[in-house]
Amino acid sequence: MKTHELAKPSVLLLETLAEPAHDLLAQAIDIELVTAFDFDLSPLQKENILAIITRGKGQVSQSVIDQFPNLKMVARAGVGLNNVDVEYASGKGIMVLNNPGANAQTVAEHNMALMLMLQRNVFMAIREVKSDNWNYRNQYQGDELFGKTLGIVGFGNIGKKVAEMAKAFGMKVIYTGRPKDEKELAFRTFSELAQEADILSLHVPLTAETEKMVNADILKRMKKNALIVNTARGALIDEEALFSALQQGRIGGYAADVMRTQPPEKNDKLLALPNVLITPHLASLSARTYNKMCFDSASNVLALLRGQKPLDGCIFNESKLNNNKP
Repeated sequence: MKTHELAKPSVLLLETLAEPAHDLLAQAIDIELVTAFDFDLSPLQKENILAIITRGKGQVSQSVIDQFPNLKMVARAGVGLNNVDVEYASGKGIMVLNNPGANAQTVAEHNMALMLMLQRNVFMAIREVKSDNWNYRNQYQGDELFGKTLGIVGFGNIGKKVAEMAKAFGMKVIYTGRPKDEKELAFRTFSELAQEADILSLHVPLTAETEKMVNADILKRMKKNALIVNTARGALIDEEALFSALQQGRIGGYAADVMRTQPPEKNDKLLALPNVLITPHLASLSARTYNKMCFDSASNVLALLRGQKPLDGCIFNESKLNNNKP
């Protein structure tokens, strides 16, 4: 961090970005790049911060926003905005940017990988062979995706990708969420979908309405051997109710890339169950997608600071900002 006061408009990074995105910002001659590691800023330096870029951990709360009186935009290098106070930013006329659809392909692929591993019991089989137990094949229990009914909860960019991939596996796909005018797939209410699906796949954002949407009541409605795959948000699941259902054999298994508490507690009892597979929130971290999300976010911030046009659809709260105009 330079000791002199910042003269240029500044962009604050709360987390590291992919190298090409970082270089794009660092080499820009018309802005000053500031990192969270250099957060000891003077009042004048804070006045120069016009943009904040974060990924998934850096929190952009009301208290953070209030530190920067001239803040114009907050960019999330990703899709979900749970770590950004969008309502407060919108009320202050601050743009919130994200990368809608950028991670759809890679998250959908990861979703299918978890589904396959859980349905075919791949993880257990690999672990047994690595433990010198080739005879595990004599006690193997697994099944195919072909012919199974997949219930997709949330039919946005990722849900639609998962539906395409699932149909290629020969699965019957039903869904709940918008839009209801989807012509090729059957719409169900969430309760109906939970009862009918062999596999429940979650693709909705975390809101007050969706928190713990998979609860004890929904779990009781599901088929005994049904599986749940969650690459959306951990808090969509009532983990206590899920643990009980899994332990008692009322559902077949759970695979997820997210948990309510991340990282989980060391003795998290859900992780101890043999029919639970958890990856550490890495579905969108494939090299191509990670680099693209970071680079697009940096590019959009620079474009807006320079009075240029950013990528279409990157301003998440554009309609709210327009509604605030007199």
